Amino acid sequence: MATAYCVKCRQKREIKNPKQVTLKNGRLAVQGVCPVCRTKVFRMGKI
Repeated sequence: MATAYCVKCRQKREIKNPKQVTLKNGRLAVQGVCPVCRTKVFRMGKI
């Protein structure tokens, strides 16, 4: 499972409901939600 840094919790968290998105420049990224505080988290790279 992918992890990302949650700015609100200030810790690395496992991404809940990860979705792969493509940025304007064509790079891949993973976007989801922090399971603890429900804040959006984002990480560059594939799932």
